[in-house]
Amino acid sequence: MDIVVNAGAVAYGVTLVLASIVRHPLTEAMRIDALFIPQANERTRPLNLLFGLAIGGYGAWSLFSR
Repeated sequence: MDIVVNAGAVAYGVTLVLASIVRHPLTEAMRIDALFIPQANERTRPLNLLFGLAIGGYGAWSLFSR
């Protein structure tokens, strides 16, 4: 079960990194800045890159640290 959760974290991290670059309905729905900031706009979009690297990096580290 840990492998599934960590692989999901890596997939979500990649989606967040893409959300900072690509404007697609899937990436727009997954944006973390739009979830927590009331007036999310183009200036808050780089937060997705930071959170995506953190979440995906932790998931990848957890997958390969065994």
